[in-house]
Amino acid sequence: MGVMYNGQELETGDEDFLLEPVYDDEICSVMAEREQIALTDDHWFVIRWLREKYKQDGHTPNFRNMVIELTEEDGSKDWKKHLYTLFPNQPARQAVRVAGLPKPYGKGGY
Repeated sequence: MGVMYNGQELETGDEDFLLEPVYDDEICSVMAEREQIALTDDHWFVIRWLREKYKQDGHTPNFRNMVIELTEEDGSKDWKKHLYTLFPNQPARQAVRVAGLPKPYGKGGY
C-alpha cells in the first residue's frame, strides 16, 4: 500500500518505506501521522540531519552511528535515550520512514 501525497500515491516497499526519497517537509507530517508521532523541534532536527546524511552518503546510518554522530552534532542530549523517546519503534528505522527516505540497509543502516 502506498502513501497518498499531493493527490498522488507514492510507492512504498517493505515496512512502508518510500521507494524514492521525498524532501518536501509536508511528507514528514503525513508519515509522522501514520506512525502516530506528533513532530517537535527535536524530531525536525533528526529528520533534517538524516536527510543530509542520505544526500551525502546515499543511505542512512544505523542506530549506533546515529547516536555517535548526533552526539557530536549536539552534545546537550543523551541521544541514545532521546531517540527512543522521539521514535519509540526502532529509531534508526522509524525516523528514516518519517523523514521520507527509503528503507535503510541491513539491520537499521550501514
